Amino acid sequence: MTSVRVPVWDPAIRLCHWLLVLAVATAFVTAQIGGNLMVWHGRAGLAVLGLVVFRILWGFVGSTHARFADFVRGPAAIRAYLRGEWSGLGHNPVGAFSVLALLSLLLAMAATGLFSNDDISYQGHLYALVGADASSRVTGIHKLFEPILIILVTAHLAAIAFYVRIRKINLVQPMITGWKEVADAPAQPARNSGIIAFLTAAAVACGVVYAASGALLPPPPQTAAETPSW
Repeated sequence: MTSVRVPVWDPAIRLCHWLLVLAVATAFVTAQIGGNLMVWHGRAGLAVLGLVVFRILWGFVGSTHARFADFVRGPAAIRAYLRGEWSGLGHNPVGAFSVLALLSLLLAMAATGLFSNDDISYQGHLYALVGADASSRVTGIHKLFEPILIILVTAHLAAIAFYVRIRKINLVQPMITGWKEVADAPAQPARNSGIIAFLTAAAVACGVVYAASGALLPPPPQTAAETPSW
């Protein structure tokens, strides 16, 4: 049987995906080690925040299969998929839940991390907005998300392994190359977004990261140096 090579994932979403993998892995490892690496944990958290914001925006202005409208479906589509009657190029209706859950969780983790602290020397970029007591409560919530993230990532990897071993479908390769081998060419080819959409989404994401970094906060008050008595 001959197959057709069709584009599925645009360069922007592929770059966003792999940078997000790197940022999440960096945030996780630096959190486990702690100490001086907590500075890099905070930086990785900012990167996660920016990438998630970009991905959410790209879900509305990006290419065909990157858009939420292409893969977030209702119960009928889910039932059809479970019966083996669904066909599509992007995320399947069940996989859409994984995408939405991961994006929501990462957004929540990045947001709470901005106000968290490690009870030693590290404070989140927006710690000054909430103070010690509120920061301690937010830190507790931030830590509660970690096991949920591990579960979701494990389920995500298990689904990829299932598709490779059981259904003989490689989900990783299209996220690297952007292309997918299918039996028939789609009736409607995927539509790419222009450079204006990309620059707009990237600019908004960068603006969010800039604000989240604390750059807009007023500088801390300067304490007057004491005059020596001699």
